[in-house]
Amino acid sequence: MTRVRTTRLLPQAYRPLFAHADFRRLLPALAASDLGDGMSVVAVAWLAIEIAPPGQSGMLLGAALAAYALPGAAGALLFGRWLRRLPAGRLLAADSRIRAALLGCVPLAWAAGVLHPVLYVALLAGSSVLHAWGNAGRYSLLAQILPPDQRLAANALVSSSVSASIVVGPALAGFLAAVIGPAWLIGLDALSFAVLAAQVGRLRGAAAGRGKEDGEPAAAAPVDADRSAAGLRLLRKQPELLGVLALTWFFNFLYGPAEVALPLHVTDDLHAGAGLLGLYWTLFGAGAVLGGLAAGALRRFPLWPVTLGIVAGWGLALVPFGLGAPAVVTLACFTLGGLIYGPFTALSYTLFQERTPAAALTTVLAARSAALLTAGPVGTALGGPLIALLGPRQVLAASGLATVALAVIGAAIRVRGLRRVRTRPPLRRPA
Repeated sequence: MTRVRTTRLLPQAYRPLFAHADFRRLLPALAASDLGDGMSVVAVAWLAIEIAPPGQSGMLLGAALAAYALPGAAGALLFGRWLRRLPAGRLLAADSRIRAALLGCVPLAWAAGVLHPVLYVALLAGSSVLHAWGNAGRYSLLAQILPPDQRLAANALVSSSVSASIVVGPALAGFLAAVIGPAWLIGLDALSFAVLAAQVGRLRGAAAGRGKEDGEPAAAAPVDADRSAAGLRLLRKQPELLGVLALTWFFNFLYGPAEVALPLHVTDDLHAGAGLLGLYWTLFGAGAVLGGLAAGALRRFPLWPVTLGIVAGWGLALVPFGLGAPAVVTLACFTLGGLIYGPFTALSYTLFQERTPAAALTTVLAARSAALLTAGPVGTALGGPLIALLGPRQVLAASGLATVALAVIGAAIRVRGLRRVRTRPPLRRPA
């Protein structure tokens, strides 16, 4: 009865999802792990500063943050030969168990007084080495347990959970770190992944990557090694999938300089403090949550035009920064930018799910995650020299204009490709 009442409170697009027992089990565990990662954004950096030798806090901070994210790209390439044979549920569970075990060692080593900076970075790096595969397993699993017409709504809920963790996680971490310390916050993140691994293990049959009785891979799971090995080749040969990946890579790349420029815009141009910077990101995250949830209602719209519109809309939201608009205006623009950006992740994954054969989906999504892990850091690294040359306000505007240009180029390529398909002469049947 309680579940029925709760379902009635949901928008119509999301209600059918909760008729699936596997999805009902999986979503809270995914949300818990997202919240744990949201807290770790603060905890990883804070603990690095606490344990760093004198004068080396900056170096350890950079190494810790990089170790918490970048090894996933290497893992996607190095372990593909073995991991592409595994079903989506096993990949997600394997990544969750590794993260739970290695992140769980951080508070234990800290409590024992043996958390050396090198050990800290090694534990963080080891915990993230399968994360590209785990992320691929997450969205492949959604494609397996839900019918095609419900995947966009499911992707929207899951991506909104990630956006919500950006808002709630750091704020919660700031409160709890003063009470229990950053090392134990990382331990809570480890616990959240242990819960996720346990919940994946409770999924039924094909969704969990098990046979019905004897634990063998289910027939619906992507266990055909030859077809899975063709996943990367499929990504290279399908222009549409490659186009989605290229668009997303450049979108993330152009976002990188803006992420560096915004704090300096607050301090140098607006002469304000951390409170205003926090307000920018809080409003952005809140807008992204609302936008992500709204993505479930976009299932009747053509996904490619909407995706390109999101890219252009986010770029336009940054332009007022370069015009010297007051903070109240740019706060509204940043909120609107989050609202516009919110559906992007769900739409991008839905395009991949629709265009990729089931046997190759996990491999293709792992390649996607590995490629995108490089986009943000490259853009962020470019942000520093650009700010020194142009200034933070101008870099924000330049990032926005370049993003609008990216959407225009993407639309032109898309239209040209459609024209080629329409004008291509039909194949003649043999006599």
